[in-house]
Amino acid sequence: MELAYIPSPSSGVLYLGPVPLRGYAFCIIIGVFVAVWLGNKRWIARGGRAGTVADIAVWAVPFGLIGGRLYHVVTDYQLYFSEGRDWVDAFKIWEGGLGIWGAIALGALGAWIGCRRRGIPLPAYADAIAPGIALAQAIGRWGNWFNQELYGRATDVPWAVEITSSSDGRVPGTYHPTFLYESLWCVGVALLVIWADRRFKLGHGRAFALYVAAYCAGRFWIEYMRVDEAHHVLGLRLNNWTSILVFLLAVLYIVLSARKRPGREDVVEPGASDGDGPADGEKKAGDEKAEETADEAAEDETSSTKEQADASADDSDTSTDSDTSTDSDASTDSDASTDSEESRDGAGSAKKG
Repeated sequence: MELAYIPSPSSGVLYLGPVPLRGYAFCIIIGVFVAVWLGNKRWIARGGRAGTVADIAVWAVPFGLIGGRLYHVVTDYQLYFSEGRDWVDAFKIWEGGLGIWGAIALGALGAWIGCRRRGIPLPAYADAIAPGIALAQAIGRWGNWFNQELYGRATDVPWAVEITSSSDGRVPGTYHPTFLYESLWCVGVALLVIWADRRFKLGHGRAFALYVAAYCAGRFWIEYMRVDEAHHVLGLRLNNWTSILVFLLAVLYIVLSARKRPGREDVVEPGASDGDGPADGEKKAGDEKAEETADEAAEDETSSTKEQADASADDSDTSTDSDTSTDSDASTDSDASTDSEESRDGAGSAKKG
């Protein structure tokens, strides 16, 4: 008899009138917001602009959702295309079924498009959002709890999850909550990446590669515990082999990248040092307008001063002309007076003679 266990929700969806509110979708949405929030803080700390992470996420998130769904449908095609199945169910993403490998691969393509449009190096962006992605996965895994899926072998441990549904081959009972194990592991991965990034100044995509390697290490043993239907290769589930391959590639990237490009990027976003966002742009525009107004005022003052100087010069010329005219008139009057006196003296002499 089980003395303790984690109960499962009786339903993974609530209805707000005719609108369905699905727990799985809420977990995905909350995870995306957390990833963008943390990624934005880390991006600003690296020297980038506020809001850039969200702008690029507009490309990365839809691509990631499509990639995650494609990976799930391709690797578990029998759930949708075998006899008695409805292929339309492949589009019902809210019912669960996202493969992290496809989500990361196609999400990286979307992020590359967004980074290229802004002239940002993809590895720097990946480093900034790496721990946020891990936290998003930790939150998103609780969507599997709402759907009563992704559990492990039967157990009676106190933290076992109770499965009450009997649809799609489920057998009611208590099982290892592998969704919980992966959620806790992802939180640990996020903390590891944050610590290592601060301690070793990881750059050029190495923080992201550390996240991938650490996640794969945990996914391997957690995947080994799961009992849901999956393809097997040489006795191991397909996702076990994927974890091994991706882990080796991530470690190889860390080693080669550290040798080829040690340290961090000096500039992660061109032009970010000139301002941190639209507010700074508006402030800069205001400053430029103030400078233009000051220049115009200076020009008006200079023009006014020049006009006053010209007017003063004209007054001086007028005064000079007036003085010259007065002197000329005085000289003329003096000469005329002298001539008159000489004329009278001559007349007097003539009378005497």
